[in-house]
Amino acid sequence: MEENRNEAGSGEAKKPLIVCQNVDFGYENYDVVVGVSMTVEEGDYVCIVGENGSGKSTLMKGLLGLLKPTGGSLTVAEELKKTGIGYLPQQTAAQRDFPATVQEVVLSGCLSRRGALPFYSRKEKAIARENMEKTGIYQIKDHCYRELSGGQQQRVLIARALCATSRLLILDEPITGLDPSAIQDLYAMLKQLNREGVAILMVSHDIRNVVSEASKILHLKREVLFYGTVQEYKKSAVGKEFLGGDS
Repeated sequence: MEENRNEAGSGEAKKPLIVCQNVDFGYENYDVVVGVSMTVEEGDYVCIVGENGSGKSTLMKGLLGLLKPTGGSLTVAEELKKTGIGYLPQQTAAQRDFPATVQEVVLSGCLSRRGALPFYSRKEKAIARENMEKTGIYQIKDHCYRELSGGQQQRVLIARALCATSRLLILDEPITGLDPSAIQDLYAMLKQLNREGVAILMVSHDIRNVVSEASKILHLKREVLFYGTVQEYKKSAVGKEFLGGDS
């Protein structure tokens, strides 16, 4: 059986990208998630699981900097402060119908690099091309985004997110609406990106696939019920209950 590439014991010290110490996040004087302590390191592949209403989306917004902590300490690596975090939100119907070419959508991920300049630079275009090639969509770069399949659209959005940063991708239910073949293709691509050094933090209800794809599991129910390796999760009481005895 293949060993988990991200587990401790390789002898190499990994840099922390995000560190939460007893962090609370919420809205209008109510904390949706409380006491979260976790560290996302270089090369991690973390899946956040939990039932609906457990605070997964709120935690993700907090990690992205869209919500300020109401308590505790959140530390983000300086590198991420400069380059940002690649984010793939759940798509709305309007976003799926966006009338632009694949290349235009991917290039828009370079907006933070472009600054006040009116046009994309040669370097930014090269970054976009590299990420389109990495995600297997360069051959359809001139196609209209809204005419693509759901799986192709997800690849475009991941390429766009990689234009913002190559260090950390945060994905919110990326397989929603995809057929089984597209789901497996997406997981294969994410695993390859992870092997190439991109840390991945993903919210997912797809627990069966999650336990074979991820290196770490964060199980949330307003507070953290579990955070550790997949192997540890399978042996834990909360893991066994959530997996329904299929671990």
